[in-house]
Amino acid sequence: MVRFLVGAAVGYVLGAKAGRGRYEQIVRAYRRIADHPAVQGAAGIARAKLEDLRH
Repeated sequence: MVRFLVGAAVGYVLGAKAGRGRYEQIVRAYRRIADHPAVQGAAGIARAKLEDLRH
C-alpha cells in the first residue's frame, strides 16, 4: 500500500507538470513494474523479513 501511495504521489507531481497524458503513462509504467512477478516475489520476501524482525 505504501509503495502504491509513493508511486501515485510521484506520478501526480510529475504528471501535473507534464500534463494528464504523461501522468497516465507514468501510472501505467509504475503499475506494470509493481505487478511484475519478480517485483512481487521480492516484496514478499522483504515483508517476511520485516515480519521476522518485529518478533
